[in-house]
Amino acid sequence: MFEGRCYAESWPLRTAFVISRGARTEAEVVVVELSAEGLTGIGECTPYPRYGESVESVLAEVSSVLPSLRDGLTREQLQEVMPAGAARNAVDCALEDWQQQKSGRGFGGPTWLPTVQTLVVGDAHAMAEAARAAADRGVSVLKLKLDHERVLERVAAVRAAAPECQLVIDANESWSEDGLPALCESLAKQGVAMLEQPLPSAEDQLLAQFEHPLPICADESCHTRADLPRLKGRYDMVNIKLDKTGGVREALLLEQAASQQGFQIMLGCMLCTSRAIRAAWPLGSSARFVDFDGPTWLARDVDPLRFADGRVYWT
Repeated sequence: MFEGRCYAESWPLRTAFVISRGARTEAEVVVVELSAEGLTGIGECTPYPRYGESVESVLAEVSSVLPSLRDGLTREQLQEVMPAGAARNAVDCALEDWQQQKSGRGFGGPTWLPTVQTLVVGDAHAMAEAARAAADRGVSVLKLKLDHERVLERVAAVRAAAPECQLVIDANESWSEDGLPALCESLAKQGVAMLEQPLPSAEDQLLAQFEHPLPICADESCHTRADLPRLKGRYDMVNIKLDKTGGVREALLLEQAASQQGFQIMLGCMLCTSRAIRAAWPLGSSARFVDFDGPTWLARDVDPLRFADGRVYWT
């Protein structure tokens, strides 16, 4: 049914994006185009080395399924023949885009969503200056990327620079079990609203052994609904990203299942263009935290959404 193609794009960043795993200066994405009946659906994904993905591996994975899509593979069957991850996400989003065009459904979601603004790892002074600048632009929620060093010093500097902003922390699996309960207590006293993935996903059992003074969110530990049973008692929130779930279809099912099981919802993204944010938009209205600032790190964007005053506007 569908004629398809896939290709890679590289989008330079306006400044380095630094987390505990290292720094990036460009966003490397894979784009899928699926055409039928005079319509073309487009999907985008960001391969992530942490999950064993590369641009080359994702291109190969997508290319392997294109003949089946030409022969009539359905969106439901796609969930069975491709594993969750970036490649399936790009294909699923292209199919969703095509189906929306085919049905003639207009945009029906909220016209804007609140979004956090990420502060990358830096010394306390640099992070404080970035926080002050973001607050001056109207940002109300700051997401601090932190490694294991000088955590409380950096948080205190950001808090002093942007006292009205809500703070969340993303450790990207870089912390250890030593002293974690006490550190969580100190962060709660500083008014931190949420802590994301402090421990490696394979070592997060400690999280079930102490009472959380602030919500702890699973990112690397949560990809699909299959992960939810092991997260009970360890996490209070899950970060849903289309590149982890393998597309909109599983993301919506994960959101529903997680909410039913008592988890709060965060909606996240990778470094990406506005195309990827548009695909994830339907999930935004039910999330406690929306982290859609990926395109704000690009030196230029495609089909850009508008970011202003701590919000992202559908345009």
